[in-house]
Amino acid sequence: MTEKLHISLVEFDIEWENPQANKEFLNSLLNGLKTDLIVLPEMFSTGFSMNVNEIAEPPFGKTFNWMKSISTQLNAAVCGSISTKENDKFYNRFYFVTPTETFTYDKKHLFGYGKETEAYSPGNEIISFDYLGWKIRPIVCYDLRFPVWCRNSDDYDILICPANWPAVRVEPWKALLKARAIENMAYTIGVNRIGIDEYDLKYNGNSKVFDAIGEEIKLNTKKKFIHQTEISAKSLKNSRENFGFLNDRDSFKIE
Repeated sequence: MTEKLHISLVEFDIEWENPQANKEFLNSLLNGLKTDLIVLPEMFSTGFSMNVNEIAEPPFGKTFNWMKSISTQLNAAVCGSISTKENDKFYNRFYFVTPTETFTYDKKHLFGYGKETEAYSPGNEIISFDYLGWKIRPIVCYDLRFPVWCRNSDDYDILICPANWPAVRVEPWKALLKARAIENMAYTIGVNRIGIDEYDLKYNGNSKVFDAIGEEIKLNTKKKFIHQTEISAKSLKNSRENFGFLNDRDSFKIE
């Protein structure tokens, strides 16, 4: 495991259902960025749209190829979710792309209040994967509300949650991110968009990083829309060894 992992959280106003414009904006924004990991919001290329027949891409489509290109150019991992069509079903699919590997996760908990259940199919698989020696568990937005699904049963180090989380519910967003960090003794990263979407929902960002005991880590904003910090493997190890809370966790199965 690398001792330090440099993280860049990208918080921007997504242009509605316009992947080309959003990718062009990100090309300019990310140009020359020095980082290990770039975290983009949920559905960063289109906004949180239910118009799946208009916006969904095939697996590993154009937006994935853009992510791959950015990852190669910057020698960094890039992650975020994309509306994806596979076998006549639609998924809110998280992609984690490195210069040499790709990992995917389909959002499990679909936001019925926002009619996501009418447009998308849920995933059914929890995944964790390795990046630079760090074990990462991805979730997407509404998944954050379900602690059993997020439970640290495999000693993951980082929980990543890209989101489109409206400003009216920003207090639960902050509280849930902190809670997931505390109960799982893992760094927890939440990245949210800003601006107003076509449903007239307002977003105010509040992207956050919490450490393994729930302390908020200060973010540095050296470039507009990009918030950066470093996390420490030594700090994580010390917290887990000193407190040992994960040793007392319960075992269970999700059915």
